Amino acid sequence: QVQLEESGGGSVQPGDSLRLSCVCAGRPFSKYLVAWFRQTPGKEREFVAIVTRGGERTVYADSVKGRATISRDNAKSTVYLQINNLKPDDTTVYTCAANGRPFNINYVRRLDYYDHWGQGTQVTVSS
Repeated sequence: QVQLEESGGGSVQPGDSLRLSCVCAGRPFSKYLVAWFRQTPGKEREFVAIVTRGGERTVYADSVKGRATISRDNAKSTVYLQINNLKPDDTTVYTCAANGRPFNINYVRRLDYYDHWGQGTQVTVSS
């Protein structure tokens, strides 16, 4: 059983930065691809970024490319998502997801590619 727990959300002003954390409890963390998604009420869950098992490869959504950095510390079983220059449109719940499957760039945006999901952390960007 794998459990994911997010933290680091909060209320910030436009232009601020946040670092979200996703801690994984359960099986060896290094076996999992880990991604971040976000979902605004009434909209579909949106892919944000993914990092491979060793951290050697990352993929970002166009909406955050250049402003976000995903990274992982396998010794701490944690994946981080740093987002800079936050905008009001970034306001939503951010959720991490994981799977133990081979990495396939064609599938990273698909919800059914992931087997484990956290509960999410709220990010609110407003002035």
